[in-house]
Amino acid sequence: MMSDEYLVECNIDDDDDDDDPEDEEGMRLYLAPHPPPPPQFSSSSLSVTPEPSLQHFDTRDPYGVNKHLKVEFSDVLAEPVSTHTYDRVWVYSSIGFESARIWSYRCLTVLCAVPVSLLSGCLFALLACLHIWCVMPCIQVCHTCLPCLRSLWMSVVNIFITPFCESISRCYTGIFLALSKDIKT
Repeated sequence: MMSDEYLVECNIDDDDDDDDPEDEEGMRLYLAPHPPPPPQFSSSSLSVTPEPSLQHFDTRDPYGVNKHLKVEFSDVLAEPVSTHTYDRVWVYSSIGFESARIWSYRCLTVLCAVPVSLLSGCLFALLACLHIWCVMPCIQVCHTCLPCLRSLWMSVVNIFITPFCESISRCYTGIFLALSKDIKT
């Protein structure tokens, strides 16, 4: 079964009007209409507070976040060619599956959608507040203090750790290991 995302809408105008311009050989030139500008560039998007409209609710998943949730009857239940039930049983099963899926989803969203969206909004507001007022200032403090701390750490390493490691390495440079295999017969 082909999904709807591969279907292309073709608008064909069969009118024989001679309104279309022609080139020098008499061939018709078909001018494509200009698409509307993106919403961020249109003059209506320059208002301070956008008004919610029903057009915003037509596309509820514009970025395809939940593509994996497109479940149909044939995705869940399928009969092989060798075994088939009665056609009416298959049709009524499909109707029952789709009806139960749709109405269960609708009932659950009536009960859960508003509270879950309120909790999600509060959670994301809390995360944004923490990020803006706690995380980013801490990162900026670290970036500001890091050069001082780096020079202090380099001094500690050069004064204490480097001489200690060099003296240990010089002690062990005089040791030679010779491995031999004793064969006893």
